[in-house]
Amino acid sequence: MRIHIVDAFTDRPFHGNPAGVLLLDSFPDDAWLQNVAREVNHAETAFAHPLPEDGEADWALRWFTPVTEVDMCGHATLATAHVLASTGSHEGPVRFATRSGVLTATPRPDGSLTLDFPTAPLTPVTAPDGLAEALGAEPLTVLDTGPQVGDLLVELADEKTVRGLAPDLRALGRHSRRGVIATARAEDPSAGHDYVSRCFFPNVGIDEDPVTGSAHTALAPFWSGRLGSPALTGLQASARSGHVRTELRGDRTLLSGRAITVIDGELLA
Repeated sequence: MRIHIVDAFTDRPFHGNPAGVLLLDSFPDDAWLQNVAREVNHAETAFAHPLPEDGEADWALRWFTPVTEVDMCGHATLATAHVLASTGSHEGPVRFATRSGVLTATPRPDGSLTLDFPTAPLTPVTAPDGLAEALGAEPLTVLDTGPQVGDLLVELADEKTVRGLAPDLRALGRHSRRGVIATARAEDPSAGHDYVSRCFFPNVGIDEDPVTGSAHTALAPFWSGRLGSPALTGLQASARSGHVRTELRGDRTLLSGRAITVIDGELLA
């Protein structure tokens, strides 16, 4: 069967966030899916199969890190939609049946794709004891992102602080279900982004995720409220880096970006 490695939220190879994508006839047993994700060893591997016509969704979709299945993943959804379009497996908007409900990906005339995801609920919380030491920076604001995302969203003083983080990942993992989203306002909005972020997810086997779509379902409402605009662009300032365009629409958030296939091969196992 074919296996695709796709860089998501970028239009350049070796940037953005890589994801494995496999289009199947049905889902094999979970152990096989997890073994493939472990072998691929990217932040996420996506598995999809077509559903009967006239249902509420077109394809079933699941996501696995190298150590566990997750409830939501933006970049691997973008990568899957890209593979469906580029291989001719599906034309036009595609509806995915997932653990997070039906998620839609829509191709745009400029070649990008737009995902329709649920907006994360944000609840202000007191910074847990030890969070600043684990992160290596003093939080200005800390918010819980709800059960579906499962992170702490931490606002820091400035973009330089976010870019310079070198957290104690083992200690950081004690403070949330999945991990921590660190963010700050862009120093220079003319650079093409309104805010920056970095995402650390040690509890699901991902020390630092290169570009995280699901995190932007929390970043979008946070920064839209601060900056007074429903439409913004976030830069995830990892080593690979990538841009996510966000548009807040109440309880839904649109995430837009590009993707590029870098490997198209055959899985023999």
